[in-house]
Amino acid sequence: MRPVTVRILHPEAGPRAGVLGRWLAAERALIAQRHVEAFRTAGAADVAIVSGPPDATSFGERIRALVRAERPEGLVILGSGAIPLASRRDLRDLVEAAGSDASIALANNIYSADVVAVARASTVLGDVPDLPSDNALPRWLAEVAGYEVSDLRRRWRLGVDVDGPFDLVLLGVDRAAPVDLGRVHVALAGARRVAGDPAAELLLAGRTSAATIAWLERSTASRTRVLVEERGLRTGLAGQRPPASVLGELIERDGPESLGATLARFGDAALVDTRLLTAARFGRDEAAWPDAEDRYASDLLAVEAITDPWLRALTASAASASIPILLGGHTLVGPGSRLALRRQPAPPWT
Repeated sequence: MRPVTVRILHPEAGPRAGVLGRWLAAERALIAQRHVEAFRTAGAADVAIVSGPPDATSFGERIRALVRAERPEGLVILGSGAIPLASRRDLRDLVEAAGSDASIALANNIYSADVVAVARASTVLGDVPDLPSDNALPRWLAEVAGYEVSDLRRRWRLGVDVDGPFDLVLLGVDRAAPVDLGRVHVALAGARRVAGDPAAELLLAGRTSAATIAWLERSTASRTRVLVEERGLRTGLAGQRPPASVLGELIERDGPESLGATLARFGDAALVDTRLLTAARFGRDEAAWPDAEDRYASDLLAVEAITDPWLRALTASAASASIPILLGGHTLVGPGSRLALRRQPAPPWT
């Protein structure tokens, strides 16, 4: 097996980060430190965290620079919040793929990658284009570079990614939380009650998958209503049409304060991907969205901490609704739904 390099990209909290952004960065740093030791145990030759303040550098440009400077033979690349629930077997599989002599790659999910293992990395990644994020790397490897790319999407735990503070709450990490988590815990408890009630109906809206829907049907007592939209929202592929959402259209028509009442018409509890609603309103470019601190506060139902009027009204409507409503990103409506709807053991880095 060829020697394998692992690089864990860790964005530090920037100078404009608020209390939630700093909390997130600190906890992601702990995940990254755990991954360093775990990947070494899994057989990687060189494991390091690459950290720095947020900047405008694209993912593709960052990878090109890394590969041209270090010339790694096999490379595993991931973010500091990626795969926090990975097992030893998972990490070994990634290291073994990166150490292959063949032109192969292995991702946690080919369509929405948080970690990618690339064999013979220096021969291919020095020419990777300016991909906006890691999500598109496996498809570029398969469709442009001619690599044989496989994934581990059947292992749901590898889809859990700490993108925001609410993902920490789903993982049971509440220590030193800088805002009151009372509302979100009440909503979580309410959603779990609904999921266990055969007479109730649970609504899931956003970028979910067939695997998550199958798990809900198999593992919850409630009936399931699902609205699946914009699965490829963050792939950044050329030619994509602007984001659109049926639920977003209803909110635009009736105003953000209508969210709670709208969802209550269709279910007894709801898990909602608000990144999709935000993209449908403001466009795909996150620079035009409410800032990260507002989005994090919205996920935690911390209405008073939100400055953007539209997002504040949307969140207030969810927090005061007649049904429990959870707001979040793709993790919530994907593999994180398992964490939201049934209690899990504390993650291994606590």
